[in-house]
Amino acid sequence: MMKPLAVLLTLVAGLSPAFAADAAGKASASSAAESGVSVSKAPVSQQMKITVGNRVFTATLEDNATAAAFKALFPLSLNMRDVNRNEKAFDLPSDLPTADANPRTIRNGDLMLWSSRTVVVFYKSFSTAYRYTRLGKIEDPQGLAEALGTGDATVIFELK
Repeated sequence: MMKPLAVLLTLVAGLSPAFAADAAGKASASSAAESGVSVSKAPVSQQMKITVGNRVFTATLEDNATAAAFKALFPLSLNMRDVNRNEKAFDLPSDLPTADANPRTIRNGDLMLWSSRTVVVFYKSFSTAYRYTRLGKIEDPQGLAEALGTGDATVIFELK
């Protein structure tokens, strides 16, 4: 139905075929919108899966340049070292964009970037004076500390 409309527009209005095709496309999108059909693009996933041993945690990435750059590296399997018995850290081979801020309080399940290239998974809550760029948050961190253990841990980051 739209193709004959495009030809008709071309003949009657003296329009170029390219313009007529564009007009038909707009009519098609308009008709879809009027009928309640969505023509918008699908949203990019901000959900990720974090695997530690046999435990799987779901996390939500922040909507920022740092999280986007981190997500572009997925899937990642990192051998993270224990730091201060409250976090696991890994130094990436190159810097990510940053927007450092002091969160004042770190929460169990926070995913942060420290100093432009150190990915940190926090498994305890505490006050801090350090500055980080937020990457995301584990939705339900119950059992995270037990899964990560007291030493180094392999942590896999991937899109959900």
